[in-house]
Amino acid sequence: MTVVKSTLPEEALGVTATALQDTLVDLLGLSLVGKQAHWNIVGPRFRSIHLQLDEVVATARAYSDTVAERSAALGVSPDGRPETIAATFALPGTKDGWQRDTEVVELMVSSLEAAIGRLRERIEATEKADPVTQDLLISITADLEKQRWMFEAENHPRDTSAG
Repeated sequence: MTVVKSTLPEEALGVTATALQDTLVDLLGLSLVGKQAHWNIVGPRFRSIHLQLDEVVATARAYSDTVAERSAALGVSPDGRPETIAATFALPGTKDGWQRDTEVVELMVSSLEAAIGRLRERIEATEKADPVTQDLLISITADLEKQRWMFEAENHPRDTSAG
């Protein structure tokens, strides 16, 4: 049953729908990874990274809503069901139990880096199919790159040569 008719031609809609659904899964999964790490981080930088994880979660959740609504606006039902996320999520995830602050930072860098790489592929795929969706994916990429940078800077080694 189609409730909303798409303004895109069928072929473009297929490319765009796939890009949006895959992005939705990545964002919802990333928000779960961030929350799991948020609850289980330990170490001397607990508080700062704990709060930084909330920023990632808020960003991922806000964009997941925007992505799902973009999909719905194009006549494609978004699928954010837990079983869909569990079956199709492909980014690095957390391990069980407590995690050192340095491990959490490494995890977030790798998860964000993987999400960014996948987004860049979708940006390219949607260039002709739907520039509006491409623009949304570019915005998401910019924000996730900022978060990745902030986490990567957390584990940068101290310069021991300076006096």
